[in-house]
Amino acid sequence: MENEILEPVSPTGQYFTSSVISVSVIAVLEFEFPIDDSQTATLLKNVFLPINLRFSSLMVKDKNGKKHWKKVEVNVKEHVKTPNFPRGKSLEFYEECLSGYLSKISLEQFQESRALWEIHIIKYPTKSTAGNLVFKLHHSLGDGYSLMGALLSCLQRADNPQLPLTFPLLNQKIQTNDNKNNILSRAFDSVYDFGWSVLKSIVLEDDKTPIRSGDDGVEFRPITVTTLNFSLDQIKKVKASLHVDNLRTAHSHILCSIWDVVGLVFHPRKLIFLHALVYMPLFTPSSLRIASKTYMLCSIVVEKMIGKKRRRLYIKSTKNDQSNAKSTALVLLNTRNINSYKSISEMVKPDAESPWGNQFAFLHVSVPKLAFSDPIDPLSFVLEAQKVIKRKRNSAALILTSKLLETLRKLRGPEVTAEYIHKTLKNTSMTISNVIGPLERMALSNQPIKGMYVMNVGVPQSLTVTILSYMGQLRIALGTENDLIDAPKFRQCVQDAFDMIFKAAISFPSI
Repeated sequence: MENEILEPVSPTGQYFTSSVISVSVIAVLEFEFPIDDSQTATLLKNVFLPINLRFSSLMVKDKNGKKHWKKVEVNVKEHVKTPNFPRGKSLEFYEECLSGYLSKISLEQFQESRALWEIHIIKYPTKSTAGNLVFKLHHSLGDGYSLMGALLSCLQRADNPQLPLTFPLLNQKIQTNDNKNNILSRAFDSVYDFGWSVLKSIVLEDDKTPIRSGDDGVEFRPITVTTLNFSLDQIKKVKASLHVDNLRTAHSHILCSIWDVVGLVFHPRKLIFLHALVYMPLFTPSSLRIASKTYMLCSIVVEKMIGKKRRRLYIKSTKNDQSNAKSTALVLLNTRNINSYKSISEMVKPDAESPWGNQFAFLHVSVPKLAFSDPIDPLSFVLEAQKVIKRKRNSAALILTSKLLETLRKLRGPEVTAEYIHKTLKNTSMTISNVIGPLERMALSNQPIKGMYVMNVGVPQSLTVTILSYMGQLRIALGTENDLIDAPKFRQCVQDAFDMIFKAAISFPSI
């Protein structure tokens, strides 16, 4: 077994373990009661490791330099870490300890002699939880869909472990018009979006702004992870009020991936954050057969005044007007043609409909600009976002970009392709990704989980946004570069943006 070669590492897995980029996923489970970790080793051996052979494998190179997964014996105790903080402190103190600890492990690299995952048991209570269980998994093991499926295999419904967890349905029928004009429009949009994406990856770099330092090595700098919750019921009210909800299934709580775009305008006396929290579907034409059930949570604005003493974290110069600053969001879209999560046994089949691994693509989306003299009108941005989405849905840029990466890998190798991906990330201002979670409360070994969130780390950007749905809530996690972005203030801006768009939308006159 020690010498068994399982399978070649996927192309994306090779990119994410290259010399230029190493990306991991952190998933945090928040517990209602103090954590009982007495069964940790047993659960890992009997439940977690059997989920996928990659969890008990090393990544090795053969004599030709190609990477493979090699099965090894795993000592689970080497993968479990339980930090010790000072005892008898306040909840606020332990909140800071947790934040610092997440920042610390986000910068740490996995040991090459061990399987690429870790579990961190934080037994100290914070203001919102009695304890936290932190999974850190390397992105080469799988994408958000795969890793979430693995995580859910370890959990049960809290109300009745015998019943399966359920998820929002994604089986929406999308009508498209394939007349000649639409075909020409799709072709033009595809060429334009693909060409712009290539230019963004090679030569067009976003401006330095209060949310983008643009420095080399930003992925090695400490970050702060903050989170906030939005009610899916409120989101549905927004969509219904604005008559932008084209969904046909009323029972669905979330039928979308998320586009949360942040822009900014700087004025000598003001800093204005443009946040988007508009809920718009991104329909991909059925003929493309890619990301066909994907929707986006798109952007809007909120004005936030920053005092003179606080501006230094966002921008050093007080004389530059950045109303025309170029900012781009890189949206990660699941490219599986799926309705819901599949079982692990189904995902690992050779001809699986929704295979295990990294099955996603990048989509460049420009952040809306706002001149200093422009009025703050959230609903006008909703309508503008709808126009953008209608055009994006006609584009085959996702397919063309995937083909480009594959061609580059075959001609130049995975290292050169990884450099291209690294530059793609570095040239943009933020990455946004989304994972769908269950509708019911979960439990781990009969211990109820009150909340959860995820964060991608090791990305060469100053801002990372991830969204996870769970029990009728959207949990948004913000990974912000320390000494550049004031994390608490930034989080409050996002909350203000949601409140602003919700208030404007529910008072929007019926049509």
